[in-house]
Amino acid sequence: MNRRTTSAGLPPAHDHAAHPHRWLLLSVLALAQLMVVLDGTIVNIALPDAQRELGMSDGDRTWVVTIYALAFGSLLLLGGRIADYWGRKRTFMVGMAGFALASALGGFAESTEMLLVARGLQGAFAALLAPASLAILTITFPSGKDRIKAFAVYGAIGGGGAAVGLLLGGVLTQYASWHWCLLVNVPIAVVAIAAGLPLIRESKAHGNTRYDLPGAILVVGGLAALVYGFAQAENGWARTGTIGFLVAGVVVLAAFVFVESKVSNPLLPLRVLTNRVRGGAFLVSTLTGAALLGGILFLVFYFQIVLGYSPLKSGLASLPMTLAITAGAGVLSNFLPRTGVRLPMTLGPVVGAVGLFWLSFITVEGNYAVEVLPGLVLLGFGLAMIFVPLQNVALAGVNEHDAGVASAAVSATQQIGGSIGTALFTAIYTAAISTYLESNGALPDAQLQALVSGYSSAFVWAGAAILLAAPISFFMIRMTKADLVQAPVVAHVG
Repeated sequence: MNRRTTSAGLPPAHDHAAHPHRWLLLSVLALAQLMVVLDGTIVNIALPDAQRELGMSDGDRTWVVTIYALAFGSLLLLGGRIADYWGRKRTFMVGMAGFALASALGGFAESTEMLLVARGLQGAFAALLAPASLAILTITFPSGKDRIKAFAVYGAIGGGGAAVGLLLGGVLTQYASWHWCLLVNVPIAVVAIAAGLPLIRESKAHGNTRYDLPGAILVVGGLAALVYGFAQAENGWARTGTIGFLVAGVVVLAAFVFVESKVSNPLLPLRVLTNRVRGGAFLVSTLTGAALLGGILFLVFYFQIVLGYSPLKSGLASLPMTLAITAGAGVLSNFLPRTGVRLPMTLGPVVGAVGLFWLSFITVEGNYAVEVLPGLVLLGFGLAMIFVPLQNVALAGVNEHDAGVASAAVSATQQIGGSIGTALFTAIYTAAISTYLESNGALPDAQLQALVSGYSSAFVWAGAAILLAAPISFFMIRMTKADLVQAPVVAHVG
């Protein structure tokens, strides 16, 4: 069959029947996206209280965050294929229900082990929920300006959800208890399931739907080793365990790519990655995830440890970034059909980097209005310019057979990027503290000054990371304005 392509090398639009309640469905999918994203940060503010109550060690405290990312990041591609083959609606419902049950288990945790198991299960079910949700959105809004607006909403939540998690975590920790940072997911899930059952249409891939078990084992093992290795790097990059897991992760993932190039029905078809436009989007997603999660982590430390903010005040202090993302997304979604994606995706990393560089000038005294607020606003607007078009670009022209796994790849790049960024910036932060104390250890307030020096170094490197996304966008993401409006998910043929 002869297929036409657009100037970006993407297949032409396919005529999907419009969902009569697609905007209401969007709100359900946005709720699911918010729940998954904010759960990566909502427990951060609650960790000190949970540590005291459960008697956790500092290592166990770190694992409460890491095990979620480990399960989520390593299982995402498999979750995407399950959504494609088993059915996206069915996978969405199972993922949402499982996430709620895991959250309830964590909310009622009476031991460290129980909490860690719950967080791991949350990550596993999120790996089902996230790609199914994005695949449903992709098919519900196959092309046109409605698609741009829908992805703008979804992208804004992806960018701002982490900051919302900090605010919500602060409110719940201060006025209820840390348990509610997990239990809050239960009523959200109930609402999403009740609303989604009548709204979501079942869809699944046709033709060859055999699972690529060797590929699944390799990618889960490789990503798990990589994420675990970067998590261990917080204790030192030169440690045998750190190097061993990182090397093992790279080797196993290389084997995964080799297997995917040979099997007839791969878990992750290499065509999803090798398209230049889409490949550029995945690189931008990885760098942005690293800068965003790494930057937010150290900002929270600065608020609470140096400035002495309460959990609620710390969450409120992070809110301007979310507001900037939301406002920027609303404006950009209207202009995107006229500007195309290349301009905002090139300028966004520059604006975001300026915001992070601004934050690097923080001091122990902490003038929030001068030292923090402008940086947060700039970072928020920069992230909006990246996240609003990113989902459109990453999923444009993907065959409907691959919608779930391509959606999973978008989430996986952000998650793996966040894990790498957190570990890398933590190592930089630790080195900066040591360097400062070696030279200035006898000075008054040396400990606080050293912490600020560490945070500043982390912000500089986070800014450098997101800045790398600008040339990638400029040289690799060459979608025209026509491609943006017309670039759909392509229905499986035959």
